[in-house]
Amino acid sequence: MLEFILALLTAVRVFFHSRNDTALEILALRQQLILLKRKRPRPRLSQFDRLFWIILYCFWSRWAEVLVAVKPETVVGWHRAGFRLFWKWQSRARAGRPKTTAEIRALIRRLAEENPNWGAPRIHGELQKLGFVVSERTVARYLQRVQRHGDPGKSWLTFLTNHREVIAAFDFFTVPTLTFQVLYCFFVIEHGRRKILHFNVTRHPTAGWVVQQLGEAFPEAGPYHYVILDRDAKFDVEVVTFLQGTGLRPKRTSIRSPWQNGIAERWVGSCRRELLDHVIPLNEQHLGHLVRDYVGYYQEDRIHDALGKDTPNLRPVEKKPSAEAKVISSVRLGGLHHRYSWREAA
Repeated sequence: MLEFILALLTAVRVFFHSRNDTALEILALRQQLILLKRKRPRPRLSQFDRLFWIILYCFWSRWAEVLVAVKPETVVGWHRAGFRLFWKWQSRARAGRPKTTAEIRALIRRLAEENPNWGAPRIHGELQKLGFVVSERTVARYLQRVQRHGDPGKSWLTFLTNHREVIAAFDFFTVPTLTFQVLYCFFVIEHGRRKILHFNVTRHPTAGWVVQQLGEAFPEAGPYHYVILDRDAKFDVEVVTFLQGTGLRPKRTSIRSPWQNGIAERWVGSCRRELLDHVIPLNEQHLGHLVRDYVGYYQEDRIHDALGKDTPNLRPVEKKPSAEAKVISSVRLGGLHHRYSWREAA
């Protein structure tokens, strides 16, 4: 900055010299510029250097004749860049519509993802009820950025929750015997109270055998409207036709989606952990006897978190009958489990 001011003062001194002195000084300066350019072909220019040449370009038409340090096109480019910066500054954002906060944007996305069928008016109304001040047009603009395909898992869970009292499900699971034969266990379970409606074992499962078991599980029109089943080849057209004939609507799960039949899969896991992992079935009759005993324990004695610490058959709460009463245990499943109750002291 100081060098630039000194250069301006030196330039003013020229106006007080004679024409001959001025011409000789210009000649000497040009010779020094030639030597400087030979030593340093492309000198580095500061912002004040650029400003000087831009001002000279605006007020003196012969500026290009004396320009040596840079090309004339460079000075014109500097001027154009300054012009763009000036109008960018003139067009800067001033006071206007307030920006939508991150909290509102996140809430719009959340409402859209949790409610795939809601449009901008519905979401805008919900935001107003929460005390947010935002226009419906703003909500619609942000909804365009949200991919609203819906979550199939949430849709399926909603269906199961809203219809659990009228839903039943059935499935197979396999158990090896002592002689390495594979037995197929078929069961039907309801969703409302998790009751086992039917159970049986076979070595040769067929569609006809499944229809026979379903006939025993659903002897007449009951409270069930839907039946969940997977895509097992044994559940063919004959099985589906029988279900439709009894007034039940079959709902097949997606391919490789056991979680969609979660109640049935959870019962299989409980049966394995609490019984089958501790015994070796001898044959078909032995396995059927073991699992039927487990079904009785499961429905009468075993408590379920999903049922509010109750059993499918509504096990009553026992009050202590007297101060001398004692808690006794009753063996279940050969000692694998127990049931506890009060008994009066002898």
